[in-house]
Amino acid sequence: MKIYRSALLRFADDGTPLYDSDGLLAIAPDAQGQERVVAAGSWQALHAEYAAQANAHILHLPGKLLAPGFVDMHIHYPQTDVLGAPADGLLPWLEHYTFPHEARFHDRSYADGVAEFFLDELLRNGVTTSLTFATSHSASVDAIMAAAQARGMRMLAGKVLQDRHSPDGVRDHTEQGLIDTETLIQRWHGVDRLGYAITPRFAPTSTPEQLRGAGALAAKYPDVWVHSHVSENLDEIRWVRELYPEARSYLDVYQRFGLMRERAVYAHCIWLDDIDRALMRETQTAAAISPTSNLFLSSGYFDYLKADAAGFRYGLASDVGGGMSFSPFRTMQAAYVVGREQHSKQGLSLKPGHLWWQHTAGAAKALGLGGVIGNLQPGCEADMVVINPAYTPLLARKTAQAQTLDELLFAMIVLGDDRLIEQTIISQAK
Repeated sequence: MKIYRSALLRFADDGTPLYDSDGLLAIAPDAQGQERVVAAGSWQALHAEYAAQANAHILHLPGKLLAPGFVDMHIHYPQTDVLGAPADGLLPWLEHYTFPHEARFHDRSYADGVAEFFLDELLRNGVTTSLTFATSHSASVDAIMAAAQARGMRMLAGKVLQDRHSPDGVRDHTEQGLIDTETLIQRWHGVDRLGYAITPRFAPTSTPEQLRGAGALAAKYPDVWVHSHVSENLDEIRWVRELYPEARSYLDVYQRFGLMRERAVYAHCIWLDDIDRALMRETQTAAAISPTSNLFLSSGYFDYLKADAAGFRYGLASDVGGGMSFSPFRTMQAAYVVGREQHSKQGLSLKPGHLWWQHTAGAAKALGLGGVIGNLQPGCEADMVVINPAYTPLLARKTAQAQTLDELLFAMIVLGDDRLIEQTIISQAK
């Protein structure tokens, strides 16, 4: 048994942050050998029961904060080298940068190299689980899954389906793309900590036949994920209306093809109406909020107030390479700023604990993995980060003055970046 002593952050079932300035976290393998949290709370209350055990190995981390590993609900690993490319908007950005780069992922050795760097970057930034786009090439999925498996990471990923309105090199074939998807599901889904995501790029780049086939696979394999984009950009929405005139809305396209259900995640969800939001709730479909990407591409702002009124699930995402950073702190910063900007008249101010929850336990819940990842409550897999709240002179000065948990978390959100992460710890399987 491993016993950590440090400040400790975790979350109650309702999303309330729980904090111990002198905390104890006990980790031990379960019956299958996977490391899980056994106990979490104050050192004073728990140390006699756990730290005194003969098999306990105590790691004391004075001045540090143990927190759940971050969960990134939407990211494109093949766009690692597209990050920071200038663009006039979403569609030109795809045409000039993204598609030419993704065409290179037919080469397994090239995909392996990017996958290794991508996962190193996730871990350096404290991200322990991500829902990840690959490309239309099966080799790109094999590369990211094999690299994640070697690290013991929980990874959700899938081959992109796009059989039209895409250039040579990234366009797949309708039937073969679906065959490849099923082959990859059978190869990777449920192996160690890996999960497969059926991944239509977005409605304009899939024919109705391909989306129908994707929906059939989603019905055949109900425990896999569905991952795509919706209602990110007004030009994109007009394009969908032209291609699918029978659909009530962009979101309705996916509903018509059986692609909305629990474990379905749609990135952005900016331009939804009230009927769409009700549909998200009713189908238990989740939104991945990507504020740095939305700012970079001038797409618009996610409406937190209407999402909460409708009661559907959501969580935060970097959306690299449209997003501007792998760092969850940069994402939380942007979410706070755009939330204030959009809802200033209503007086909305996203609480620091809620922002942090959106990138950990809230994101896990939205993915259908609540109580498994994204938290440090008993029973959770032991993915976590060691945070140094004093990694710069300014942050050390600011956090030392914090009188409340909100002040401590907000200082790190506003002033933080990847340097806050002193260590990322992955739950090990024995």
